[in-house]
Amino acid sequence: MAETNFAALTPDQKIVWARDVWKAARDQMFINRFLGTGPTSMIQRVKELTKTEKGEECIFHLLADLVGDGVSNDNEREGNEEAMQSYPQKIGIGLISHGVKSKGKLADQKTVINFRKNGKDLLAYWVANRVDQLAFLTMSGIDFSFQNNGAARASSAFTELEFANDVAPPSSNRHVNWTGSALAAGDTATIEATYTPSYRMIVDLVAYGKDHYVKPLMSGGKEYYVLLVKPGTLAALKKDADYQRAVVTGLPRNEKNPFFTGGTVTIDGAVIHEHRLVYSTQGLASGSKWGAGSDIEGTRTLLCGAQAMAMADLGPPEWNEKDFQYGSKHGINIDKMFGLLKPKFHSIYDGAVEDFGIVACDHYLG
Repeated sequence: MAETNFAALTPDQKIVWARDVWKAARDQMFINRFLGTGPTSMIQRVKELTKTEKGEECIFHLLADLVGDGVSNDNEREGNEEAMQSYPQKIGIGLISHGVKSKGKLADQKTVINFRKNGKDLLAYWVANRVDQLAFLTMSGIDFSFQNNGAARASSAFTELEFANDVAPPSSNRHVNWTGSALAAGDTATIEATYTPSYRMIVDLVAYGKDHYVKPLMSGGKEYYVLLVKPGTLAALKKDADYQRAVVTGLPRNEKNPFFTGGTVTIDGAVIHEHRLVYSTQGLASGSKWGAGSDIEGTRTLLCGAQAMAMADLGPPEWNEKDFQYGSKHGINIDKMFGLLKPKFHSIYDGAVEDFGIVACDHYLG
């Protein structure tokens, strides 16, 4: 009986498989819908390295608004120009890698092709899921030593990534609590069970973002923010009478209304997206959660504008296959090189170094 040489892939075949895996991963990645190459994107995708005196780094620039009032009437123009303030942002580059290996030639004799196909599918999902996990942690300012539900990662390699060192908590004027009736200074120790999300939270968050000059996204000539919430947060919003009235009466009253379909809701300048990877304390034991007694279940909702995060995407992953034990076992491995950064700059409006495009809002999850 003829045997298939599982490991005998040509370089061209490896390139095709690598791109297929990344395409599958990009299709499955939640953050893919927010990626763009320009400064008006929520997540700016940087694909090329910028050469610096220290070598090659992935860099992009943030430009601050002008501070001065210029000149008036016929007063001297020359010599009164204002320098543009540029804030270069360096994205650390890291490599994540994972692989699968078959049990052996006998076990795989009749399913060699299935092993390769299933291995590809699993690795594609792994890449997509882990990029999503790290993206949400980066935007939330949570160290990579924790999972998205707050639980500690067991011997994770993610803390060794270069861009892990750049993860920073929300800045002071980009961190708030929702008290159930108003926004307050961000402090997880003060969260209470009454801090439940409501329609008023959406309205106040959008107003807060505008007042603090968080650059909104533009679509069709209108300004929008993206609101990333846990499924439990959206469930609480749907139980709020004001939210119900706003969605049911403010949007088309037919079978396509997102209140009934569960689709994405756009309301009062906020495009609401729910995802299970939005940070919460659900994986922490009582005594390690939020609130004065460290027993309050909390979550960090994110209001995102333009350039909320940058992602260095340096090409498709590298796909490799290898024989083990004199060809009796086969392995598949995938490497992906990328970097993530939540940009910061000196805000002339807040008078401090702040997160550029994100407002973090902590509240009770229930």
